[in-house]
Amino acid sequence: MSNRIFRSSIVCFGLFFSGFISIGLAQEVPGAAGVTDRGDADDQTKRASAIFAGGCFWCVETDFDKAPGVIDVISGYSGGRTKEPTYDNYASGGHREVVFVVYDPTQVTYAGLVEYLIKHIDPTDRRGSFNDKGIQYSPAVYYANDQEQADAQRVIEAIDDMKVYRGKVAVAIEPRSAFWPAEDYHQDYHRKNTIKYNFFRLQSGRDAFVNRHWGARSSLLELAGAYPEGAGPMADSESDEGAAPKPWVTFRKPKPIELKRKLTAIQYKVTQQDGTEVAFRNPYWDNEQEGIYVDVVSGAPLFASSAKYKSGTGWPSFVEPLSPDAVILKLDRKFFTTRTEVRSRYGDSHLGHVFDDGPPERGGKRYCMNSAALRFVPKEKMEEEGYGEFLKALDRPLATPSGK
Repeated sequence: MSNRIFRSSIVCFGLFFSGFISIGLAQEVPGAAGVTDRGDADDQTKRASAIFAGGCFWCVETDFDKAPGVIDVISGYSGGRTKEPTYDNYASGGHREVVFVVYDPTQVTYAGLVEYLIKHIDPTDRRGSFNDKGIQYSPAVYYANDQEQADAQRVIEAIDDMKVYRGKVAVAIEPRSAFWPAEDYHQDYHRKNTIKYNFFRLQSGRDAFVNRHWGARSSLLELAGAYPEGAGPMADSESDEGAAPKPWVTFRKPKPIELKRKLTAIQYKVTQQDGTEVAFRNPYWDNEQEGIYVDVVSGAPLFASSAKYKSGTGWPSFVEPLSPDAVILKLDRKFFTTRTEVRSRYGDSHLGHVFDDGPPERGGKRYCMNSAALRFVPKEKMEEEGYGEFLKALDRPLATPSGK
């Protein structure tokens, strides 16, 4: 969803303009350090911005990347008394880690984004966020006008009324002030440093907290006013696009006895007992067809054929997953060594391991997977089977031939 026009404009110029920036709106919006977007005039009527805090901005940026109607997300600092803060001094200047969200107001409202934020953080902790403690990590929404202030308060009261949390929602509602982009190495951190990011996120307990309280509902906007009139998942009665989450998102792992009936012996051994299949004697080690590989248990999309490369190991190897969120990484200390295990997020299936000996020009990672944990969906059947949105992933250039 990244729109680099916004990012380059804000990062390159970093000007304060008395707290005002025009992000393609009819009037200037307070609260960012940057310059006017130079995009197409028709495009500019479909852009608005908001600032939110929810702890570590790496995680909040990643979550908002998947929010409906979001165009771009930039990590940075806001809410403090100092100008041009850096990672070394932002906290002492009274700033929080925040994200600057550029969104399409014809697809989602400010209130909808407030709901989305609350569903992806611990909104009851006013003193920090998960393992990160301090006001600089505390949750907050920033309003640019009276309407946004009222919307934020309404959403918080509505979620409090749901009684989802044991405590009350403690998200601060504060007037919007200047936004200062964080250093470049913080931007898109989940893509630049996937393994480190996934370890950090796993150990923080963020996803476990969100899943425990919301489950699949975390990706849904349920409150009135989350979408503009005529927009939202049910806007077009003749189309079911967006009407329900993908089946793998709502997947619930069956009991072992049911999985044994569904899976072959080797599939069960690999996915449920952390087994390993024999090298060179598995169906996908030398598969060269175009398509995607999905979790054999949940059906969740995992890898594209364009990320497959010749590793010479006898197992299907990939340089990256379709999305960093498609898999979970865990430390594996079995067999007197330490490795990084790869599991599917939705099916909780053991897939294989990731190593640092992949092609340097493709990021240096080797996701060494078991064919038994995967199901291959050829390109010509992706649309039919509900994976059409991933067709564009097949166009990424290969570093080496896909055979093993």
